[in-house]
Amino acid sequence: MLVSATGAFLAGAAPASAHAALTGSDPKQGAVVKKAPAQVKLTFSEKVAMADGSVRVLDPAGKRADAGKTADLGANTYGVKLRKGLPDGTYTVAYQVVSADSHPVAGAFTFSIGAPSATKATLPDQQAGGGLVGVLYDIARYLSYAGFILVVGGAAFVLGCWPRGAGVRPVQRLVTYGWVTLTGATLALLLLRAPYTGSGKLADAFDMGALGDVLNTKTGAALVSRLLLLAAAALFIAVLFGAYVKRDAPEEAAAKKDLTFGLAIGGTVVAIGIAATWAMAEHASTGIQAGIAMPVDVLHLLAVAAWLGGLAALVVALFRTTSVEAAAVRRFSRVAFTSVVVLAATGLYQSWRQVGSWSALTGTSYGQLLLVKIGLVVVLVGVAAVSRRWTGRITAEAGDTAPEVAAALVVEQRTVKKTVAVTGAPKGEAGDAEEASGASGASEHAEDPAGSKNSADSERSAQLARQRAAMATAREKRIRDADPHRSGLRRSVLTEAGIAVVLLAVTTALTATEPGRTEEEAARATAAVAEAQRSGPLSLKVPFDTGGQDGKGTVRLELDPGRTGSNDLHVYVKRPNGSAFDIPEVKVSFTLESKDVGPLLVTPSHIATGHWTASGVQIPMAGDWKIAVTVRTSDIDQVTVNKNTKIG
Repeated sequence: MLVSATGAFLAGAAPASAHAALTGSDPKQGAVVKKAPAQVKLTFSEKVAMADGSVRVLDPAGKRADAGKTADLGANTYGVKLRKGLPDGTYTVAYQVVSADSHPVAGAFTFSIGAPSATKATLPDQQAGGGLVGVLYDIARYLSYAGFILVVGGAAFVLGCWPRGAGVRPVQRLVTYGWVTLTGATLALLLLRAPYTGSGKLADAFDMGALGDVLNTKTGAALVSRLLLLAAAALFIAVLFGAYVKRDAPEEAAAKKDLTFGLAIGGTVVAIGIAATWAMAEHASTGIQAGIAMPVDVLHLLAVAAWLGGLAALVVALFRTTSVEAAAVRRFSRVAFTSVVVLAATGLYQSWRQVGSWSALTGTSYGQLLLVKIGLVVVLVGVAAVSRRWTGRITAEAGDTAPEVAAALVVEQRTVKKTVAVTGAPKGEAGDAEEASGASGASEHAEDPAGSKNSADSERSAQLARQRAAMATAREKRIRDADPHRSGLRRSVLTEAGIAVVLLAVTTALTATEPGRTEEEAARATAAVAEAQRSGPLSLKVPFDTGGQDGKGTVRLELDPGRTGSNDLHVYVKRPNGSAFDIPEVKVSFTLESKDVGPLLVTPSHIATGHWTASGVQIPMAGDWKIAVTVRTSDIDQVTVNKNTKIG
């Protein structure tokens, strides 16, 4: 159920939130300029990664109007030069860049040269970081965290809490599967990186040219470094489950101690390196106090792995074996407590750094997800406290290993060896069997004095081996369930693991969400730019043709300050040659169709040749207003021209 819920959570993921916002542009969004600028400039809230083609300027016909090459102009501003001789009309600026913490940012706006016009420019429906590629990328990100937790936490549990677990097959499989998951997820992230930040097409994952470009980015370098460190981790795992296990003889105690020390040092270095590949490429690498945030993030990831990865190993040990000692559980309990303390300290710092204010904690997506994560951690710590109580009871009443369980283990191991030797059962079927009835199998085979085996005898031997294996599995389960304290511990630890799965999903979502501090800063910067744009008068220029004599010209309207409330309206009428001239009448009306407001009629007063004005023009609310200008050039020649614009 938990796995299905996690899958549904990831499958419904929206495109990754932008971690950098466009805070300004030149020309400004919606501006009408008299002549074509030499270049288009974009200013973001933070530094972004931008390649040639990241900014495209499309003319009214939908063709490229830029030179293709982008330039870093400093102060988080980037520019792309325009071609010469551009015609008048509306131009579309589309950008797709990567923020400093590796997440894609995309958007578009328009400006006009001379006068607005219709445009045929079309943008792709695919949003940066969205679609199928975005879902697959989020799944790979989740699996990479899960794999890191299993391989690092599982190995730490074996080396620090339960050394004898290095020879237990289920624990070996857990750590190995964690390594395979992390390696596969890292390869998937590397291949999906180009379409994730670019076209959004899954087929581009196998474009070697795009992959080469990815390798030159900060994220690409981090992923490649992770793969190299995983090669070292594979060697660590091979030694841990190979040479380390074999040194169980008393005479090799000193050599095993040295090997344990070497594995601890080497494993710690590799684990820190892998954790650093996240810290150096994502949230911790940008924003305030990055030099402190990156080592804190590494420490946070290691604490998570030690707690949750060790928890997963403990679940396997409790459910798949009967030999885990209470001392091992007790040692892990201390490790888990220390990890929780480290998580609380590092998490508090990270929360302050990424959120920054109480309003961002409750009013942004990042803050809300963080509250959910905090709630899950509190529940998880509460369940862990129950597990600690069960551990104390096991220690107090049963010692390190219950005598009856230890005796049963010795009998079962001997029985399994007899069963395998006498029946010839494959180890895969009887290797984990713990059945005390192997002698009957020996008697049956002893009845054949010649030792010959026909087909029927072979089938019967195999059938008996399977029956004994099934009975042994049932016997093992009865032994595991015989101790009520261990049963209680298994239930509480399994509950912890289930909550951890959901917690990991929320954490993964946090890594793809814009931090609250950044979101609020970008919103303030955008609002400041918008306010600056509204501070000047709104200017509109519309041509007219009444069809009569001297009936062609241009009407220019200026609304000052061009926002809600009281405004001054100026109307200028000019002939095609640019000279001002008078006409019998001009009227202006304002209509906000979305709110069913208007038309609000304004009849300006004539004050000079070709110039009319009106004061106190009230714009009651912000929105997309339709401005209708009625021009009468004679007693019978009249026309009304309309123009839509945003006010307020």
